Amino acid sequence: MSALAGLLREWMPTQRWFGSKGREWADVTEDGFFLDRSEPVLSVHRVRVTYTDGGGDTYLVPISWREHQLDELDSAFIGTVTGDGGQESHAYDAMRDRDATTPWLIHLVNASTVGPMHFHPAGVAYIPEGMPGDIVSTEQSNTSLVYGSEAIFKLFRRLEPGLNPDVEIHDALRRAENPHIAPLLGHIEIDWLSDDGDPSNEPATVAMLQTFVPNASDGWRLATASVRDLYAEGDLHADEVGGDFAADSERLGAATASVHKDMAAVLPTEPADRDWYATMARQMGERLDAAIEVVPQLAEHAEGLRRIYATVAESTEPTVRQRVHGDLHLGQVLRTATGWIVLDFEGEPARPLASRRELDSPMRDVAGMLRSFDYAARHMLVEQPEDTQRAYRAQEWAERNRAAFCTGYSEASGLDPCGGSPLLRAFEADKAVYECVYEARNRPHWLMIPLDSLSRLTSRD
Repeated sequence: MSALAGLLREWMPTQRWFGSKGREWADVTEDGFFLDRSEPVLSVHRVRVTYTDGGGDTYLVPISWREHQLDELDSAFIGTVTGDGGQESHAYDAMRDRDATTPWLIHLVNASTVGPMHFHPAGVAYIPEGMPGDIVSTEQSNTSLVYGSEAIFKLFRRLEPGLNPDVEIHDALRRAENPHIAPLLGHIEIDWLSDDGDPSNEPATVAMLQTFVPNASDGWRLATASVRDLYAEGDLHADEVGGDFAADSERLGAATASVHKDMAAVLPTEPADRDWYATMARQMGERLDAAIEVVPQLAEHAEGLRRIYATVAESTEPTVRQRVHGDLHLGQVLRTATGWIVLDFEGEPARPLASRRELDSPMRDVAGMLRSFDYAARHMLVEQPEDTQRAYRAQEWAERNRAAFCTGYSEASGLDPCGGSPLLRAFEADKAVYECVYEARNRPHWLMIPLDSLSRLTSRD
């Protein structure tokens, strides 16, 4: 193992974007190349991790190299490598080293090829060449940089061969001139090497650059502010509070329908058949079985959930499968002065890329947003679970905004998504089961939110 690989073995599991925390490493290897040799030197590394359970991942790690350690970069420090001549080089996470962020856009403007990396500008708008980028502190599975008020750069940390759906769909919606996205400015790919060194696979998507949306408000923050306003007015209903969110929810429904319509127009579609419905129901049942092992409380809802899934297996509901967002919720949308912008079309990052590119029902996205309204309404009940008055008001807010979203979607598309669709109900239930597992592992005190939702979903029969 190289000295750098040893450092990365210690450092990577501590990073928020590392997706296999808790798995035991069997081995790690890395190969890298120089993207820029000025000060600081910038290198890019493909890091291959194998686990004792037999799985493996490949991550992208850009590193900036400094001759001297800098106190202001302590939070980005990876470690020190000593060369053959005894010279020390200090490695930092280059995405957090502002001086190392300019080469990305310079190479993108020039449509460069550097080693195995290929830069593809979209050629449609100004790219702020030469400007440094500032890291977005809310990074999760990816790492993002904002370049002034012009552009936002997203680095995909975990690599897979193939075009990332976030790039593919943004490019398609840009061509369709959809007003509810931030236009794609370019993307970057890197050659993919299989374990045996065969470079014949599709390249992996490394990063994308989009137009930055200034003066925008996060949907989750707006929605939860509306809920706080409601709770503060003890004698008013949701439609009487100054911070009523229903009009925004209705416009968000219309924006979602617009995005779905344009995706169906410019990307593949096909009718759903009985086999697809049966497969959906089977997969939902399998996920439920696995979830019960993690969250035993789900067992009391299992019979009702399986009845919901069975209606999907037997469904004759006409559905056109198409590309969808795949992970739509209030945290994935921004409200601007002119309307809603939808972000992050990569789907659930933990799922394999090929499955995220499969055709699906738009109802999956609708279900995701409906679940998000429930979360926005009820997250403040976690500290006061016995407050029946607040629980009633939370239910009222959620129902009002869910209905408004469906109204907006229906008026824009001609399709009422909330008109008793068995598929929508099953997608909601499946999402809530996923949420139970997530909360049990990460925020046990929030587990009541999806469990209470499952009680409502399974008691409608």
